Amino acid sequence: MPAPAAELNPYAGHLGDARPHDVLEMTALTIARLIRNCDAEQLTRAPAAGKWSIRDILCHLADTEITFAFRLRQTMSEPHHVIQPFDQDAWAQPYGKLDAHDALDAFTAIRRWNLSFIRAAGTAAESRPVRHPERGEMTFRTIIETMGGHDINHLRQIEKLV
Repeated sequence: MPAPAAELNPYAGHLGDARPHDVLEMTALTIARLIRNCDAEQLTRAPAAGKWSIRDILCHLADTEITFAFRLRQTMSEPHHVIQPFDQDAWAQPYGKLDAHDALDAFTAIRRWNLSFIRAAGTAAESRPVRHPERGEMTFRTIIETMGGHDINHLRQIEKLV
């Protein structure tokens, strides 16, 4: 029996009725609006020990956008590509030395490029298979849905921190 959709894509539940492409188009602008009036202290204050600040979330979004870029392109170029997972906490080690605005700039630029790639790939690409070692069989579309749900999850965190 196949795994439930929530196990294959735990971020899909965050989408609700939202269209993933719409979420992807608006996330960078929404974040920029949310943090527009934040000072350095607001951007770097963690809500609790072991929890991420706005800066940390922005760094994480930039990092994951890089991984999504690679995953999208590998899915299109290699039949039945196997996604390489990553340890987000290990990647987060340098976040305390990075700048929130630089992270948002990186996220925005890479997201713009990923959106161009997604549009160029077209709807025919959405069924291209890919395998996640922990989540099983997925598709190009699943990656897009994951991106959108991931955005919403972190947008909600940023909204609470602002």
